[in-house]
Amino acid sequence: MTTRVALVGGTGKLGGIIHAVIDAEPGFEVVAVLGSRSELQELDGADLVVDASTPGVSVDVVRAAIERGINVLVGTSGWSNERIALVRPLVDAAGTGAVFIPNFSLGSVIATAIAAAAAPHFPSIEIIEAHRETKVDSPSGTAVRTAELMAAARAASGPVEAPHIDQRARGQQVASIPIHSLRRPGVIARQETILSGPGESITIAHDTIDPVQAYAPGIRVALAAARDARGVTIGLDNLIDLGLGARRTPDAADAPLDEGGVPGQVARVTGA
Repeated sequence: MTTRVALVGGTGKLGGIIHAVIDAEPGFEVVAVLGSRSELQELDGADLVVDASTPGVSVDVVRAAIERGINVLVGTSGWSNERIALVRPLVDAAGTGAVFIPNFSLGSVIATAIAAAAAPHFPSIEIIEAHRETKVDSPSGTAVRTAELMAAARAASGPVEAPHIDQRARGQQVASIPIHSLRRPGVIARQETILSGPGESITIAHDTIDPVQAYAPGIRVALAAARDARGVTIGLDNLIDLGLGARRTPDAADAPLDEGGVPGQVARVTGA
């Protein structure tokens, strides 16, 4: 049975990659491509909505899918745990499924998981993320997800040390962790998580080099999961076994927080 997909944001960079993956994936067919000015009635008749739009449009897309009883896969940035918590009751009441993927890159997800594992052991943590100048939101969804998972891992330790956070140049705090966003030409996507303690620091860095190759495997996994999902699922790490030990329970790391090796990518950990 073919799953009919309505793709929102299909003319954008990520949307174009998702469209190509769906076209090559058996059992899926794109039946509607929506832009930012499209009427959401065009979602009617789809079995699955895939959202690769913008943060300002994404909320309406997700609500429209839920209202129609259609499962939705969200690849749009801007969905923090706090924001997802607002739609979770709607998903549960409708008996549908919503899968939120901050980053389809396996390397990025692994780098975030390593950062979360290290977070309880270092009192100071900061994130620097860079994307091309055309990215309209900041901080990135990946940086927000990384901060939220690290904060959940540090639940027993409390907030990180972030002196002088009242100064604007110190970045935006997400779950007590400062995030610094760069938007510049010549870069696709890069994130560094810097954890520091007495006498040492560790930097966990991930670079996206070729988005098509980096994202395609994760998109295929997410499509298959979103088709039959029930309830809310957040992150590619909840869909695959990363081989980094026991799978965590989503309830702990995905709770709302106070926010005051694959081709085409490189992930590395360096100590100094």
